Amino acid sequence: MELVINQLSKTYANGVRALVDVTMMIPKGMYGLLGPNGAGKSTLMRTIATLQEADSGTITLGDIDVLRQKTEVRQILGYLPQEFGVYPKISAQALLDHIATLKGITQKRERHEMVEAILHRVNLYDHRKKAIAGFSGGMKQRFGIGQALLGEPKLLIVDEPTAGLDPGERNRFYNLLSEIGENVIVILSTHIVQDVKELCTQMAIIHEGELRFAGSPHAAEEELDGKIWQKSIEKSELDPVKQNYDVLSTKLVAGRPLVHIISDLDPGDGFSKIAPDLEDVFFSKIRQTAHTTARP
Repeated sequence: MELVINQLSKTYANGVRALVDVTMMIPKGMYGLLGPNGAGKSTLMRTIATLQEADSGTITLGDIDVLRQKTEVRQILGYLPQEFGVYPKISAQALLDHIATLKGITQKRERHEMVEAILHRVNLYDHRKKAIAGFSGGMKQRFGIGQALLGEPKLLIVDEPTAGLDPGERNRFYNLLSEIGENVIVILSTHIVQDVKELCTQMAIIHEGELRFAGSPHAAEEELDGKIWQKSIEKSELDPVKQNYDVLSTKLVAGRPLVHIISDLDPGDGFSKIAPDLEDVFFSKIRQTAHTTARP
């Protein structure tokens, strides 16, 4: 089963073009949707999840027309939005049981077995009787994935799932998502480059509502091979460097700006060539001029 998006567009009433003719194909496995805040990622996720309408275009999931057959989509969809509400004083087990009932799992024994299996899978079984208000951020995210997995979905959407998690919780979450992605389509929407690099074999970059790249992270890095140069400079040199070179990014390392530039030729002036990484790809793609859309 594949998720196929074709020329999807959405413009809000205030004139913001959230999606502009987005076309992409998402196969089974972990698929990263990368972009800065406000790029259009959440609009795309909500549209796929049948929570809002598109102005034009199509989305198909296997034989299902996502924009027209919303009930059929919801039966095989798991969704973890960036912020999700829970009843804080209810235990994890009781709330999962309630959500399973709402999803149409009416047989008590079947529901009990499913909830227990989910609690084991997200490593919350030992905390199943604890009120969710007492959960850590990572535990709440694992609960969120747990409720999304009820009913064995064929499509799982997670929106900014690791924001605010400490490194240990992020790693545990990575492992859980990777395991899930072996059998279903998992769309990971994030602005964190590292999430995509570590989890996803395929990815897309969206900026200003447009698709700027679709393919593998490795292929994206290969596009910039031999074109990325870096140099550590004094802070006083930063403005002249920005005026004279095509600067992708700067970050402070030991109190000094480390500058990455893009150039087909050796720029000299103390710059050294480095292997590009996904962060270089990200900055290069979001710098493309408006309405220059990359196709898969």
